[in-house]
Amino acid sequence: MLILPNAWDVASAKIIEQAGFNAVATTSAGVAWSLGYADGERIPRDEMLRAVERIARAVEVPVSADLEAGYGETPKAVAETMRLAIEAGAVGVNFEDGTQRADTPLRDIELQIEMIQAIREEARAAKVPLVINARTDTYLRGVGDEGTRFAETGRRANAYLPAGADCAFVIGLRQGEVIARLAPAIQGPLNILAGTGAPTLPELGRMGVRRVSFGSGPMAASLAFLQQLANELREQGTYSALTQNRINHAGMNRLLG
Repeated sequence: MLILPNAWDVASAKIIEQAGFNAVATTSAGVAWSLGYADGERIPRDEMLRAVERIARAVEVPVSADLEAGYGETPKAVAETMRLAIEAGAVGVNFEDGTQRADTPLRDIELQIEMIQAIREEARAAKVPLVINARTDTYLRGVGDEGTRFAETGRRANAYLPAGADCAFVIGLRQGEVIARLAPAIQGPLNILAGTGAPTLPELGRMGVRRVSFGSGPMAASLAFLQQLANELREQGTYSALTQNRINHAGMNRLLG
């Protein structure tokens, strides 16, 4: 099972690499937040790609870039985004079928298939075995009732895989019993986003999950620590949080040097 704690900048990526992980994945939300944008493709594509490039240059392990819905509405536009990601050093991408429209929360499945095919063709042209992690937002967006949502998730995942995707990413699903039913129903590797309420890594492995990512969770936890520290400084005038949990200054300089 591939385990991917997600990074949002060079320092976080280097720490993940130093911990012994075999690959680094970026978090679109984390990168956006770190640069002053809300999540949801509000960060300009070029700024997102520059962050990916800095990370890819800094680490020795493969980098997978979370590029949301591809920053485009046509297969050609999405393929262009992925070409630029490959040029930035990414050898994997997250590509989602969610939209920012409340009336149509998911992209048309046939259009999404065409986009995945276009991404695969772009990767072939670049001679890069790009890992396409095809995300479906059926559970994240709460599409349909429980029964139809499960069926639609399987339908979309099993359409994206033969179109050129390497892995099916079902975000927003954390119920162990549903994951255990879904994993064998998908005709390829399943990626689950771990977090509050999700099964443990060993449990997910036994269910048949083959890839686990953490999205914005690591950055959100880091920001929660900063929030705790700021509140302690302001309210109590102490800084125990700062002295109890910190990375060695010289060690970080060596890591980034």
